[in-house]
Amino acid sequence: MSIQKILTEPNKILRQKSIEVENVDKDIQKLMDDMLETVYAAPGIGLAAIQIGVPKRVIVMDISRDRDKEPKNPMYFINPKIVWKSENLNIYEEGCLSVPNQFAEINRPKECHFKYLDYNGEPQEKKADGLLATCIQHEMDHLEGILFIDYLSKLKKTMIIKKLSKQKKEAVDRIVV
Repeated sequence: MSIQKILTEPNKILRQKSIEVENVDKDIQKLMDDMLETVYAAPGIGLAAIQIGVPKRVIVMDISRDRDKEPKNPMYFINPKIVWKSENLNIYEEGCLSVPNQFAEINRPKECHFKYLDYNGEPQEKKADGLLATCIQHEMDHLEGILFIDYLSKLKKTMIIKKLSKQKKEAVDRIVV
């Protein structure tokens, strides 16, 4: 397993739609293992493959609160598809590893049901609510090239992107060879 570089906005790769995985093989399992190690190192709770530059419909997640104290609970979702969303909404303050140090309250359906393939390529169905429902919807947005900042007003989104662009430029300016 190896930690991968997480792409940050602005980056045109993050705006690509991801393609379905045809076959869950050792390469896809290695990708998921690397993604999980990357999300733990970040630290974060979820990661879509596109965030490390791989445009495949693969998500890893671990929403356990304190991973140092409680057992880890890794989840793997390949080709996830939401089959039902509740009309009731929930507000969570969301952040994103691809939009570092930026947070905003986002309204999403409180519950959802979705189908996916697991780590071994077996079909599964899951009912989610609360944080899991929010997180799976957030990560599935990545598969469509959507970031949580796309739900904000144009002004807020523009301000965040300018701030991120400036941070990227400053990081490049600081590199000494």
